[in-house]
Amino acid sequence: MTTSARTLPAFDPRRVPVLEVGRHLPAVSAAALLPDALRQRFRHPPVWSPELRAEFKFSEREPAHASVLIPIVLREQPMVLLTQRTAHLSSHSGQVAFPGGKADATDVDAVATALREAQEEVGLNPASVEVLGILPHYTTGSAFIVTPVVALVEPSIQLTPNPDEVAHLFEVPLSFLMNPAHHRRHRMQWEGASREWYSMPYEAQGMEWFIWGATAGMLRNFYHFLRA
Repeated sequence: MTTSARTLPAFDPRRVPVLEVGRHLPAVSAAALLPDALRQRFRHPPVWSPELRAEFKFSEREPAHASVLIPIVLREQPMVLLTQRTAHLSSHSGQVAFPGGKADATDVDAVATALREAQEEVGLNPASVEVLGILPHYTTGSAFIVTPVVALVEPSIQLTPNPDEVAHLFEVPLSFLMNPAHHRRHRMQWEGASREWYSMPYEAQGMEWFIWGATAGMLRNFYHFLRA
């Protein structure tokens, strides 16, 4: 079935006003970010509710299931592996994202989708991945119902990003992302409706990586999961 789609107007998310910065909220403790603590949290999950479940819808396409991998690389301090998508992609081009994508009919579950997509996008060998669990679905404005899969990754990984999909690979300290002092809430008006999202800009080696939208939203939910 063919669907029509609206697209968001061209805008620079960096220039959209910041409504709030989460300095009033506590950071996740360093101890809670260690591998064994993360394993225990997923084995015995708390009672909690995600802050963000769905974005403002801007597409009339039929919903599609997808998965992303939230890969925590076990370096001296845990690091989250992220990608910057290439500029020519039809969906979320140029944005910072987790490895992931649309489910295939051959995928047995959401975890299989995340692992397959991570291997195809960045060359991450599933044998180097320890899946901890999943977070609640996050529905994007482009009608993807995304399952975030959280995993630990061996630090010795050798990655080979697919140049058709990935422009850059980079890592961000998990402690930075799990500190709401770095979480900024934005709002803009579009077609008479208010659209809000989070951003978590990260600077390293003279570069600013602007983490926002769905990626920031799923990280915000991960923060609440660890703090619950």
